[in-house]
Amino acid sequence: MTRSRRRAFSTAALTLVFSASALAGTAYAGKPVGSGNGGSKEEGGSDETGIYAAAQVHYSGSVAKSGGSGNVKSSDVNWDPPPCWYAPYLGAKDFKEKMSGDIKRAKNTPGMAGHAGAAINEMQRHYEDDYGWTDTPGYKDYNVDKDGDGMFWAGVENPNEPDYLERTSCTDLPFWVDNGEPPPPQHEEAITPEILAALAYQHMELPGTKVTLAPEATTKVNLPTWAWLDKAVFDDVTATAAIDVPGFHLEATTTATPKSLTLDPGTKDATTIPADGECPIVDGRIGEPYAKGKSKETPPCGITYRRSSGGDTYPLKASLTWEISWQGTGQAAPVGMPNGTIEAVQDITVEEIQSINR
Repeated sequence: MTRSRRRAFSTAALTLVFSASALAGTAYAGKPVGSGNGGSKEEGGSDETGIYAAAQVHYSGSVAKSGGSGNVKSSDVNWDPPPCWYAPYLGAKDFKEKMSGDIKRAKNTPGMAGHAGAAINEMQRHYEDDYGWTDTPGYKDYNVDKDGDGMFWAGVENPNEPDYLERTSCTDLPFWVDNGEPPPPQHEEAITPEILAALAYQHMELPGTKVTLAPEATTKVNLPTWAWLDKAVFDDVTATAAIDVPGFHLEATTTATPKSLTLDPGTKDATTIPADGECPIVDGRIGEPYAKGKSKETPPCGITYRRSSGGDTYPLKASLTWEISWQGTGQAAPVGMPNGTIEAVQDITVEEIQSINR
């Protein structure tokens, strides 16, 4: 059986079995579940037998609390977290109980004949009668003689992926992996430390970037506005994602290090300081607090507006760029990831004056 035919068969068979089981009241979809202390996890559903998917992605560190996406925007528009992956699911005996019951319910569902019935019968043969194909061995009695020596792996949806087709694209039939062994190479989306790092990145929560200004909210035309960030922002931030089940453990920690602040004045009639609007970290801080007597000095980080806001305001956008890397199981040194940014918008009123006193 070719790869394309195997995938088509897997998709059809799983859809038929899972749809029939859903009609019978069985839950399958993974869902985010809060775990307290700022962490979260994503786990499988359960059916009336109380069988649970064993693999859970646990999040810890600076992550969104409810299992949702964090506030980091990737600087690489082509980078996305994984929409789905394959991970340890159930041991052999539990998998047999679940899958054999699902197949039985599917067969008893009205309309399961023709191609639909044939797909279900082939899947039953795959797990019960050692029926396999190229690169995919069959199983005898659901591998129950190897219970405890490994697990069946299955597709897991990323609940934070908005694209339904992408989220449900891990459609290979559940497959067996021995403890301590890598998953078969044809299952390209099998969970890895790099995938966990991407999930940690997706859930990471970084400090806000509201800058301190002088003047604070109302400034004057041609008067330099000083801008700076509190030094408390500049600590490294970490987020960890991990899977830990009997015979299998993977984890990855994503670290964000602040790099620079970029100011966008919200109008073309303004000059940023520096000219490119990017204020670097110098001596552990960005910019310099304004102090009395500095009115004639040029701030290291700031904006000079050249035209009033005319009774309205300008949307000053401050973007803090973070360098992000990850390190995880089997990874000796940190590996770079796309930079992340956090943005905040502040409304600035700019007024005309004839003389300036500070």
